[in-house]
Amino acid sequence: MREHAAGQVHDEQLQAAQDAALRDTISRLEATGSPVISDGEQTKPSFATYPLSGLENLAPDGVVIPFADGHTRQLPKLTAGPFRYGISASSFLKAAQKYARRPVKQAVISASALSLLYPSKSIRTYTKDDFIRDLKDEAERDIRDCLQAGAACLQIDFTEARLSLKLDPSGGLLDGFIQLNNSILERFSPEERKQIGVHTCPGGDQDSTHSADVDYTKLLPALFRLRVGRFYTQMSSEPDRVRVLESIRKLLKPGQILFVGVTDPINPKVETPETVRDRVLEAAKFIPVDSLGSTDDCGFAPFADDTSTSREIAFSKIKSRVEGTAMASHA
Repeated sequence: MREHAAGQVHDEQLQAAQDAALRDTISRLEATGSPVISDGEQTKPSFATYPLSGLENLAPDGVVIPFADGHTRQLPKLTAGPFRYGISASSFLKAAQKYARRPVKQAVISASALSLLYPSKSIRTYTKDDFIRDLKDEAERDIRDCLQAGAACLQIDFTEARLSLKLDPSGGLLDGFIQLNNSILERFSPEERKQIGVHTCPGGDQDSTHSADVDYTKLLPALFRLRVGRFYTQMSSEPDRVRVLESIRKLLKPGQILFVGVTDPINPKVETPETVRDRVLEAAKFIPVDSLGSTDDCGFAPFADDTSTSREIAFSKIKSRVEGTAMASHA
């Protein structure tokens, strides 16, 4: 992708490399035994910016996100309206379905994350209200297209949730994010929302985080106001998992499923299946078994240039998750 951006490889070469990576990822994910797989986001520039591909009404100097190790990521900013997605997540889903023999989960970026694209200084010919209206329509379409394309389930990436409490400890920014996302989720039926989930984490990029120092339990009451059927929660890297699980037990509603993170992608040590088993059983002390699932924490490679975790380590962790979860289900 870097070589393509520099004009060193042609479109056809990039496409061939992406197809090879996608086929390899799906094959290796299915080999882990996971009953539901993903595309590994092989062809996205990042988990957050895929809708911006090909857009020309952007400038590079948008919101800066600092990480604990000192590195930063910077979003672009909108320069003119209207706002439209350049690429829908359904295109990634359909590409994966060509090779997958198992159900595919699709990730989409939250509308609240994309709301950060609007500059602090208003665009004269395109107000923020205009932008939010268009953003809601585009985010709804992104989700709906994936459901109609046959996604087994859908994950809204909401990494900015915990970060928002670092930027605004009063919770006002977070409340705004929740309201925006709910205004989109309310456009879906209760049955559709059972397939839609939200993922939360303290960021995980180049083996560093942006908000792990924020008290998780300060986030959870707002998070569980989201009108979704699934919650994918970072947990394995949390220093006090019991405290977090106790809080979630009081917030999880009947019919909702909690997927607890049982592997830590930004830690190079591969968890054993026994470690995963113990983490699942720990969660089962607080969450009814029929409402409990397992997942990975964030940080495998949220940005295309993040090579901090090797493919071998990533698939080994996922295999341990699958095997350890199976062990827990029989315990």
